[in-house]
Amino acid sequence: MPERRIVVNLRERRPIWDAPPRVLEEIRAALPDGWACVCLSGTADGEGDGGGVAAEVLDAVRGAEVYLGYGVPRELFDAARGTLRWAHSAAAGVGGSLYPEMVASDVVLTNSAGVHAEPIADTVLAMMLHFARGLDWAVRAQAERRWDKAPFEAADAPVRELSESTVGLLGLGGIGEAVARRALALGMRVVAMRRSSADGPPGVEVLAGDGALERLLSLSDYLVITAPRTEETAGMLGARELARLPRGAVVVNVSRGGIVDEGALAEALAAGALRGVALDVFATEPLPPSSPLWGLPNALLLPHVSGTSHRFWRRETDLIVENVRRYLAGERLLNTVDKRAGY
Repeated sequence: MPERRIVVNLRERRPIWDAPPRVLEEIRAALPDGWACVCLSGTADGEGDGGGVAAEVLDAVRGAEVYLGYGVPRELFDAARGTLRWAHSAAAGVGGSLYPEMVASDVVLTNSAGVHAEPIADTVLAMMLHFARGLDWAVRAQAERRWDKAPFEAADAPVRELSESTVGLLGLGGIGEAVARRALALGMRVVAMRRSSADGPPGVEVLAGDGALERLLSLSDYLVITAPRTEETAGMLGARELARLPRGAVVVNVSRGGIVDEGALAEALAAGALRGVALDVFATEPLPPSSPLWGLPNALLLPHVSGTSHRFWRRETDLIVENVRRYLAGERLLNTVDKRAGY
């Protein structure tokens, strides 16, 4: 009887995202007799939703039943067509893997949503504090060797204690819930809007129904975007929506670019309607030098790194090994993507 095959393609060119040897050992150890584990040595591309596929990978997946990598490019899916039953992406986003053939197939697609939640939520907290406590002014003054208390001591200084503010979460998945835990612990009011239901964790006010987005925006001193990018959320926040935010609000996006209109954000910042924006994701990455966001002092721009953490591989390995167990037992897999919903 031929061996069943799992292909592991988790060697990444960026050191922090390159699977350590222990990860591959734990995956192998989770497999029973009768399975062949092919661990590819070439480097994969884990940027964004993952992309690109080498000839070595295409050769390995022909006849494979399971694939673990960064995204599932169409060429890979075609090469494994007929035998592939489960594909897992070590990235959270799966937009690049949801081509019509994948969506229509019976291949189970899982992702790493939630695995990145803790470091991203830490970054969100840092972003909020950056503007709440005027760290943007201090950083600029330090760069100029200038001792300047004036922005902090002005009568209309927009310095805040987080406990007097409301954070609005556009999306309440793993990242949103991790942000909510931190915000609640600091005494903040937390309101959220989610697609799947009107239920939420204790302490979180979930808005649903007609007018939910408008209500969320009107309450949000800090609007934190943690929703996936789908046909429904793409372009969701434009100039009209941003104008509903309280004056002096801060917009944070750690999800995907394209949900918020970056041009409208830049205009709102330049006009003084917003205290600041903190962005880790952009419609085009890298962010083009021509973007007006680069030149705005109240824009905090990160190069899509909010999920970076040395603890990633522990959580990712636990997820993969548990799903291997579930797959072998015929149980529902964790982090199963709703391929038609887009996440």
